[in-house]
Amino acid sequence: MRFFLPFIPVLAAGLIGVAATTTHGADFIPDAVLRVTEETRKQSCVPEKDILVVNGTSPGPALRFTEGQTVWIRVYNDIATQNLTMHWHGLTMATAPFSDGTPQAAQWPIPPFHFFDYELYVPIGFAGTYFYHSHVGLQAISATGPLIIEDKDKPPYHYDDDLIVFLQDVFPDTDEFIEHALLAVPMEYERAQEMVLINGKGGGIVSSDGSRCNDELSVIDVEPGKTYRLRLIGGTGLSFDILAIEGHETLQVIEAEGAYTDKFATHVMQVSPGQRFSFLIDTLKKPAKQYYYIQLESREFGPPTRSFAVLNYGPPSTDKTPKVYPPATDPITLPPTDPYWLEYSLRPYNNTKHPAASHNALDFPTAEEVTRRVNITSHLDIPGGGLLYTINGQTWNEGLVHEPYLVSLYKDGGSNWPSMERALQHDGLDPVTYAFPADIGEVIEIVVQGTGSAGGGTETHPWHAHGAHYWDLGSGEGVYNREENEARWRSSIGHPIRRDTTNLYMYGGKSPNGTLSAWRAWRLRIDHPGVWMIHCHLLPHMVWGMNSAWVMGNQTEVLSLIDRPGVEGYLTFGGSVVGNETHPPEVVEYFPLSDWEDGTVGNEQP
Repeated sequence: MRFFLPFIPVLAAGLIGVAATTTHGADFIPDAVLRVTEETRKQSCVPEKDILVVNGTSPGPALRFTEGQTVWIRVYNDIATQNLTMHWHGLTMATAPFSDGTPQAAQWPIPPFHFFDYELYVPIGFAGTYFYHSHVGLQAISATGPLIIEDKDKPPYHYDDDLIVFLQDVFPDTDEFIEHALLAVPMEYERAQEMVLINGKGGGIVSSDGSRCNDELSVIDVEPGKTYRLRLIGGTGLSFDILAIEGHETLQVIEAEGAYTDKFATHVMQVSPGQRFSFLIDTLKKPAKQYYYIQLESREFGPPTRSFAVLNYGPPSTDKTPKVYPPATDPITLPPTDPYWLEYSLRPYNNTKHPAASHNALDFPTAEEVTRRVNITSHLDIPGGGLLYTINGQTWNEGLVHEPYLVSLYKDGGSNWPSMERALQHDGLDPVTYAFPADIGEVIEIVVQGTGSAGGGTETHPWHAHGAHYWDLGSGEGVYNREENEARWRSSIGHPIRRDTTNLYMYGGKSPNGTLSAWRAWRLRIDHPGVWMIHCHLLPHMVWGMNSAWVMGNQTEVLSLIDRPGVEGYLTFGGSVVGNETHPPEVVEYFPLSDWEDGTVGNEQP
């Protein structure tokens, strides 16, 4: 891993201490407003049912901001019977850890008919492709949308325009029905997504019986002879997807999850839930027809789904443009999953002409700097026919801790703050507070280790880390061996890059119960005080407990970020949100997770 990456100064403010103290009064106007409601809708290829929508649509509106700015987004929970949060997937949230949107970790959930003002600061050097989604239950299936951070200066690559390709799963049943069935003992929901939508529409082969769904497709307008940046967002909750574009064989990857990379040519893209990539395409100078299909297929979980969208070389599409439907025959033959796609191949972008875009090439921690290794060992148990994931022997869900860690810190100095002494005796996890502590200044090697389930199987898991992005060290079968992996990097064309979502693959799909079957390794400098989740981004797996809470920094270091005028309105209102005004705590109405699961509604003061 000893590739020479010259130091490039980034002419920007640092991560810590840049957000100004702000108090929101009655005349405060946020930079954006998102209202989440539950409405009856007909989505592609599934029956009409109740879904969550953001500002009336799913996916919700694309938010675009510029790096180096502090913005405030007001999120209203207009759902009568459910709590809500909003997570800004991939953003570091270093200056506002209480705005990360994680229930029971960073905040109380927003109760019905209340709002919450989220503070977002994106440092220079983190321009890229992100998305937002609720972090409660299965709400992220539809309560989600694109979040694009624009470059403050000229981007490092030329393109004439940029386009969004946002992927979503759709199911024939409501979120509440699915979650209740997933948590039943024995488990009662064993179906995959029915269709994968591209920008809210889709059609093709459904997963339930292999029949064809002839619903309308999304149309993406392009012009001949131009270069486009396509931002591919894995907003799915279950499906692992592969896609390619008819007639456009060369896709140049230039970004992975907010980090620019050297160009890397591929003819297909793979994306799992939570991942994002940007790639460049050169459109045809003399297209032979108006429409070229984008073909997408799901892999890994359940029967395959096949879906389509189109690149439109004709007049720009309008409401009066004739609708486009799936092709009668598939224009592309897509390959099987490649667990080594882009592995050990990408390199961080590094060019003195674009110092901000080169930020993620800086300060890679070498093996000699590592102070501690922490194993995240996951296992799927099947007690009584129900499904339950453990991480280092513990299961973490929204009802586990008595109050969010940051709320506890603000109220009484952190009565549920984890103990490093206890954690070091239990492979990094404090079993009393159910959290992994880390000290500022450490350099940690995190090894996500998969095991054979109680049923003898393995699955692919997209592991996502909140907070600081990690340097991804790759993956493999069996047990992680640092020396072998270092040698592999030395013989590869790539160099570790910063990521926030990478896959632990299933490989053969079978392994004896409890046997270490596969690994993913990361390296992380602990420099972001806060409480951050690290979890599998498959929504059913999160419901089954495949989550971990990480408390980075001591009480003083974290409190320094949140103990400022205006923050009390966030942390003491039980998820109610009176903006960012400072008020004495009040009693608010919110629905405990246990009551929601039972289908009942009750009041409780957190």
